[in-house]
Amino acid sequence: MSRLAFLGPRATFAHQALLRLPESQGAELLPCTTSTGALTAVRTGEADAALVPIENSVEGGVPAVMDALVVDPPLVIAKETQLAVRFALMARPGAALADIRSVASHPHGEAQTRHWLAANLPAATVLMSSSTAEAAAQVARGELDASVSAPVAASVHGLEILADDIADNAAAVTRFVLVRPPGPPPAPTALDRTTLAATTENRPGALLGVLTELAVRGIDLTRIESRPIKGRRDEYWFHLDCTGHVAQPAMGEALAALHRRCLRVRYLGSYPRCAAPDAAPSGENANLGHGGGHGGGGHSNGVNGNGGERFAAAAAWLDGVRAGTLA
Repeated sequence: MSRLAFLGPRATFAHQALLRLPESQGAELLPCTTSTGALTAVRTGEADAALVPIENSVEGGVPAVMDALVVDPPLVIAKETQLAVRFALMARPGAALADIRSVASHPHGEAQTRHWLAANLPAATVLMSSSTAEAAAQVARGELDASVSAPVAASVHGLEILADDIADNAAAVTRFVLVRPPGPPPAPTALDRTTLAATTENRPGALLGVLTELAVRGIDLTRIESRPIKGRRDEYWFHLDCTGHVAQPAMGEALAALHRRCLRVRYLGSYPRCAAPDAAPSGENANLGHGGGHGGGGHSNGVNGNGGERFAAAAAWLDGVRAGTLA
């Protein structure tokens, strides 16, 4: 029996998204208090894979997940799914909107209902919780007056919905990814996504050089976000989503070129894209991400991609990525 970790407790959007995947059938589902904890469970062997949110169509990338994906030991994305998110304001039975003095949600839930809360509960204190389901549990325990959660959390925790469909943007979608230890990627399809993260030298044109390696090979860059490297001032990971698969020549050439050009590259997976969202029911180290030791770092030995040793190192790294032994 496989063990699948997810951002819990029950009734989170992550739980709903996981139940839609075939992998959840017959699997042991392991709720974790944070997305970082779910990924840690995979790294320690407590879980075979984890489903975590990586991007929201309103708020962008999920910082904790992006940060956790670039630490060691490596993990890769094997699948993605999308969930149209729907938020409801819920409280204990008998409560009225006028009684609400405190309300909690996950930071992304708060961000997606911020204007509604300001207009309808202007005097309420808005607090952050580890998940939308935990916020509902806090209400059930009497710690808070109300929560912004998925509607299913009301039935799970015995609450009443005071207002439904309260999102400021009714078209919000969250993308979730199934993450596992490195291994051979899923076979290419007609619609794939490759996710990676890279760091560059702090010099003019460094990021342009990264983008050029993709552009000259006709690779469509669909997302780019930066995250600071903890403990290393003015250094950043650039997280990129591209169309295509590592097994395809153009993508493989681009990844090898980035490995030669960048200080560090972390391959985070090639996997089928989810074509449409499913409707929702009611401290890093200095050796970070060197692809198993190939290529080195620093500002010497042809970091711009022209050194012979870096060509050989990039080719070896790409072979390992395609075989599923490196990331």
